[in-house]
Amino acid sequence: MIEFRNVSKSYTSGLEAVHDASFSIEKGEFAFLVGSSGSGKSTLIKLILKEEEPTSGNIIINGKDTTFLKPSRIPYLRRSMGIVFQDFRLLPDKTVYDNVAFAMHVVRATPKHIRRQVPLVLSQVGLAEKAKVYPNELSGGEQQRVALARAIVNNPSMLIADEPTGNLDPNTAWDIMELLNEINLRGTTVVVATHAKDIVDKMNKRVIRIDQGNIVRDEKGGYDGEI
Repeated sequence: MIEFRNVSKSYTSGLEAVHDASFSIEKGEFAFLVGSSGSGKSTLIKLILKEEEPTSGNIIINGKDTTFLKPSRIPYLRRSMGIVFQDFRLLPDKTVYDNVAFAMHVVRATPKHIRRQVPLVLSQVGLAEKAKVYPNELSGGEQQRVALARAIVNNPSMLIADEPTGNLDPNTAWDIMELLNEINLRGTTVVVATHAKDIVDKMNKRVIRIDQGNIVRDEKGGYDGEI
């Protein structure tokens, strides 16, 4: 599903954000990428999404080496991914329904499919009754649920979440993580970059820890060390 083979990422400033990273995340797995601010976990996410290019090594996504992928093919790669960010990134002038439908318009889904799929996904994330409201009328947790709905509406094979609970209070953050777990149980591969140690401890999932660009730990069944 996702494989890094001796991947490094350096910048012209001389900073090496990722050093010789090798790991694989299998289909249907739930994995946390953890590390302190500046450790390199966000760079790993950007490399998966092709927002950054590796300096060396190879990245394989869904069985295809994406290292030398042509720019014109990157949007098609990202269609296999649902993406959730810390800051939600909703369109303020569109309703909840239209924010989610927009992701389907991008991939040229038929109007009939959109009308069927969007209500189903909004129901999945507990927002069936909020379809006609706008983002500024929602709480932070509700906005992140919209972002989740948008990320999964096209049935991606994997969901990538970069600090999805960073702007949320602890109770709301846990609600979002439970939703991510439910999505994973339906078969979607889930990768979450976070520094929320309490969540990582409770979830009891695979944990990949990066420190100063190096993968220093990779273990399943939770993590009792520092993040």
